[in-house]
Amino acid sequence: MTWRLSLGCPDDNAHSSVVRGLVDDRVASRLVARDPTLWGNDTEDEASKRLAWVGLAESSRPLVAEIAALRKELAGRGLTRVALCGMGGSSLAPEVICATAGVELTVLDSSDPDMVRAAIADRLAETVVVVSSKSGGTVETDSQRRAYEDAFRDAGLEPADHIVVVTDPGSPLAKEAEQAGYRVFEADPEVGGRYSALTAFGLVPSGLAGADIESLLDEAAVIGAALSQDDEDNPGLRLGALLGTAALEGVDKVVLVDAGTPIVGFGDWAEQLVAESTGKDGKGILPIVVEGLDAPNLAPSTPDCVLVSIGRQTPFDAVPPASRYDASVDAPLGAQLLVWEHAVAVAARLLGINPFDQPDVESAKTAARGLLDDPAPAANPDLVDGAVEVRATFGLLPAG
Repeated sequence: MTWRLSLGCPDDNAHSSVVRGLVDDRVASRLVARDPTLWGNDTEDEASKRLAWVGLAESSRPLVAEIAALRKELAGRGLTRVALCGMGGSSLAPEVICATAGVELTVLDSSDPDMVRAAIADRLAETVVVVSSKSGGTVETDSQRRAYEDAFRDAGLEPADHIVVVTDPGSPLAKEAEQAGYRVFEADPEVGGRYSALTAFGLVPSGLAGADIESLLDEAAVIGAALSQDDEDNPGLRLGALLGTAALEGVDKVVLVDAGTPIVGFGDWAEQLVAESTGKDGKGILPIVVEGLDAPNLAPSTPDCVLVSIGRQTPFDAVPPASRYDASVDAPLGAQLLVWEHAVAVAARLLGINPFDQPDVESAKTAARGLLDDPAPAANPDLVDGAVEVRATFGLLPAG
């Protein structure tokens, strides 16, 4: 396996100095040793429960044979179509893995009724449904599961023959799935959702769909050797130093573009990793995924953007960034996943934030649950036309 990382920045000496500081602090070796103090004392408790992702290239190996055996069993029963019910970290990695492998995976990451109905209507008798939720309480995923259960029963099919669950040990979903007789894969509880690509959340749906998940782990293992070294050539340290230093200087947006990579949709996965890991405490790095080298935000770019290409091409000689910050990362998918996870963790250290919590995500979930548990009474409509009631923000509708 080969990989390549090319970087550009306004001051090479300053970037090298930051990398040397990370090497002197043994950040790489402490990270793979799961040292929770890397991001400060205030984050130690949370970080101590979120660092198992650094060893997934090895700890996830036993899943490969389990998933292969289940896929063979399901195929023997005519179940060859895989649908995934999951949100965010539970769906983004499998979607990228399967698209890159060229295998079919239907992803339900929305509660939109038309999308749910269309998925259920497609070859239901041939479908195995993977229900993925780390907490076991994701409302959208639970709704999708219930819709599939009803559809299977209505078609005279036994849900337990068609549903596989991926969740954390002891979650409400794990308990309910075991009672229902579903096959349950328990994920590592010490890996957060956006770092879970190489856990059961990424591997179970991808492997059942036919992706080569063993090669994915092999690629991660190879790059993992380089990522563990306290060395100035460590790609995680170098990329993380670039992202963190740029953000501290106000270049706090990262524009991601496909530049000749066989990986499909990588930017969509990286977008969540970067945004949720760094966006907090009034700080953060804003990821922007663009469609091509001629897209706005890339050509031309703005002085607050780091330009990053994924793939064989190194386009920034021809399309120089206004900020003078750029990176080109070329590696197979398993390696890309791990490089970016390490780099984001390093950038968060430089920014002085905890990369493993998600205060805005949790507050939004709490607010949504509150509305569902105790919905506010509907406001009086601004206008009524038969059975249609219209409510609008004050001032949007014309007077009278």
